[in-house]
Amino acid sequence: MTEIVRRHVAALAPDALPAYVYDLAALRAHAAAVRAALPARVELYYAAKANPEAPLLAALRDAVDGYEVSSGGELAHVRAAVPDAPLAFGGPGKTPAEIAAAVDAGVHRWHIESEQELHRLDAVLADRPGTVVDVLLRVNLPVATGALDAVALAMGGRPTPFGLDPDRAEECVRQLTGEGPGTGPGTGPLGRQLRLRGVHAHLASGLAAAEQLAVAEQIVAWSAALAERHGFPLAEVNVGGGMAVDYEDPANHFDWTAFGEGLAKLLDAHPGLTLRIEPGRALTAHCGWYATEVLDVKQSHGEDFAVVRGGTHHLRTPATRGHSQPFEVLPVDTWPHPWPRPAVATGRATLAGQLCTPKDVLARAASDADGLRAADRVLFAMAGAYAWNISHHEFLMHPRPGFHYLGG
Repeated sequence: MTEIVRRHVAALAPDALPAYVYDLAALRAHAAAVRAALPARVELYYAAKANPEAPLLAALRDAVDGYEVSSGGELAHVRAAVPDAPLAFGGPGKTPAEIAAAVDAGVHRWHIESEQELHRLDAVLADRPGTVVDVLLRVNLPVATGALDAVALAMGGRPTPFGLDPDRAEECVRQLTGEGPGTGPGTGPLGRQLRLRGVHAHLASGLAAAEQLAVAEQIVAWSAALAERHGFPLAEVNVGGGMAVDYEDPANHFDWTAFGEGLAKLLDAHPGLTLRIEPGRALTAHCGWYATEVLDVKQSHGEDFAVVRGGTHHLRTPATRGHSQPFEVLPVDTWPHPWPRPAVATGRATLAGQLCTPKDVLARAASDADGLRAADRVLFAMAGAYAWNISHHEFLMHPRPGFHYLGG
């Protein structure tokens, strides 16, 4: 943990825990380093779904080119938090009301997930003469690499609800470009207010830099071949996000330098092309901590369990991904009670929350818990993404955690 976080959590009263604590200065520095590692022709968008807290969105503004939103609610929230920022609208199942709201809000890039979605967008635009929007067709591409076989989350390369199969993408291109003698891009049945810019293909989450590059190369090659077949200028390819974040080894960071160098070589082979990436977790995960207090330590059938304030209804990530959340202990030396202070005695402990379910586990059989005592504080690291915002907050109706933004 950073020193500013350590001092802040140490000073909190017990009743102020649990709390989310974000180091905004560290976030800005990390995002700036990511931006510096990328070629100029790579646009960096932040996937707001990873963590939409307004102070984080604002802290990222100087480093990112825009934000990707995936619902009408995210659209309104991000627009309010960073009013001047370019937005891209993605995600399956866009409703007609969301599409209309996004058009009226000036969303400049659309990730089209299906043929029906393309028609729905065209129908909304028909009521707004003169409004033209840029679209990228999201394609579920088969990729010739084993990289997708081992990832925790795969959104493509196999049957999924995301994107268009390649043959359906071809049909959408035909409708958008109006292929045939005497016609050109933008003059097809759906091409008068829909401007085809290229392809979007977010296929997986959890890829290391070399794997990301291998996938990106295949996406660009397929997109270039598609454009050549149908005679439209390929302006953009969005290769998605999903840069790996290693919860088992927090020091093992995604190699942004190598990734940027690889993208530069890819762009050299395709003059005039703009690439876009949309990381979420890899930008914000390391800037957030979930701080809590040990309420009790008990032994059960020879194993130690430390029960902390809060739990997976606040920090769902370890339950959904099946991992132990990395943590550090802030010892508290005072013990104001007359009875013995419970402590871990077996050299390791499972850190569980307050919920009435055995699934409420934040870290299992952790040796870092050796000597952990009631009233000590625990800071769960890498809680800056897919944490509070994906958790089942109302189960058992415990108080919500506090939110603290440092270095603003």
